[in-house]
Amino acid sequence: MSSLLATTQLPTPAQVGKHKVKVKKPGQRSCNEKNEKGKFCGGHLKRWFYATDVVEQACGDLEQAWGPNAEVYRCEHCRTLYLPNPEEGSGLNVAGNGQLSIFGLTLPPKEK
Repeated sequence: MSSLLATTQLPTPAQVGKHKVKVKKPGQRSCNEKNEKGKFCGGHLKRWFYATDVVEQACGDLEQAWGPNAEVYRCEHCRTLYLPNPEEGSGLNVAGNGQLSIFGLTLPPKEK
């Protein structure tokens, strides 16, 4: 029997200046970049507003390439940049859409 594996190839983003740029995988919340020893970085991906970053303003590579308001995420440890996945849509939530509760309970707030 032969099995077919459906793999989706994400577009390889163009590298901008000295920044390493990748595309997030669906549901990805942490960095998957490997260091020189082959270990994963594992840093959290956080939304990065590069237009207000003082160091990036001096460089200016990203604003020139993508404009002032592109959705970009940056690893908190290794500073790798991640573009949003086109399959996820525009949720602007690095943590993803989450899951619905299987219980369907809504609890009233606590009273003092």
